[in-house]
Amino acid sequence: MPTHYKQILDNLLTAAIVVDENLHLTFVNSAAEILLGVSSEQVLGKSIENCFVDMDATPDALREALADNRHFTTRRARWRLHSNAEITVDYSVSTNPELGMVIIEAQPLDRVLRINREEAMLSTQETSRNLVRSLAHEIKNPLGGIRGAAQLLARELSSNRIDDFEEYTRIIIDETDRLRNLVDRMLGPHRPANPKPTNIHEVLEHVMSVLRAETSNRLCLVRDYDPSIPEVPGDRELLIQATLNIARNAVQVLLENGRESDGCITFRTRVQRRYTIGRKQHPLVARLSIIDNGPGIPPDLIEDIFFPMITGRAEGTGLGLAIAQNLIHQHEGLIECESEPGLTEFSIYLPLEEHYAEA
Repeated sequence: MPTHYKQILDNLLTAAIVVDENLHLTFVNSAAEILLGVSSEQVLGKSIENCFVDMDATPDALREALADNRHFTTRRARWRLHSNAEITVDYSVSTNPELGMVIIEAQPLDRVLRINREEAMLSTQETSRNLVRSLAHEIKNPLGGIRGAAQLLARELSSNRIDDFEEYTRIIIDETDRLRNLVDRMLGPHRPANPKPTNIHEVLEHVMSVLRAETSNRLCLVRDYDPSIPEVPGDRELLIQATLNIARNAVQVLLENGRESDGCITFRTRVQRRYTIGRKQHPLVARLSIIDNGPGIPPDLIEDIFFPMITGRAEGTGLGLAIAQNLIHQHEGLIECESEPGLTEFSIYLPLEEHYAEA
């Protein structure tokens, strides 16, 4: 291929892959190298199956397209790469029987699908939060009146020494306080985030200290830190609360499932480049991962776990993760979750570019 044509193709954002009639690779452009995670020098002349396998079709479809001079497009195809990673793509196939070539043009969709999923989740959660706040305020108003009336009644009964009735008023006050505390949790934090340069590893160390005290060192806590991560613009107390809510969930799941002897929670930090949160792409984000080896989250709950009152635990209230997501949103960040039996990972993404703007 002439050099100037190759330069043009290498500047395309679309992945371009060319194979011969035997489905051996004859050309991959730079976008294709990035998509497939390969180097052209390593794969040219080798079978296309060394790079990827279309999980929804077979190489025979490419051979048939070449034989019949047929073009086709496949939407949301799943490709398994040589590394066993899976990606989602739209791809089009065009043929040139005279030259014995099949040209594949592919557009990666995983990032687009993730952004769309996050936007839908953020929108739905905002609606859910507003509904919960309205409901909580409606519940809290009469609770104050009930508690005040019970206190007045308690004073009257105390002066008349009616012990049995005093017990009833104490129960009313105690149960009202319990409901009020639940409503306060539904409403979330009472103050907005006050971001300052914060060392995320100090946040995680504090969280681990709390967990050790609460579990009496019954679980294994592992550090996997990237020490090069700079301070993030964050509210230390709110970040501790958000991380602790997630970590406590992991602890409770492990203990409830009898994993005291082999239960493990890993705290991992990494820098991730060009990460999109909502519609905004951030040059750099800090990724804080909380990983446990518990039974995993049921598939029918995984899409809804950040909504209030959704929980897979018998003793759970379904508020911890919803509050954690709200706290991270205040930092223009996001929490994501991936889960399968034996491995659940919650990842907190916090933008870093403000740090560099100040530097």
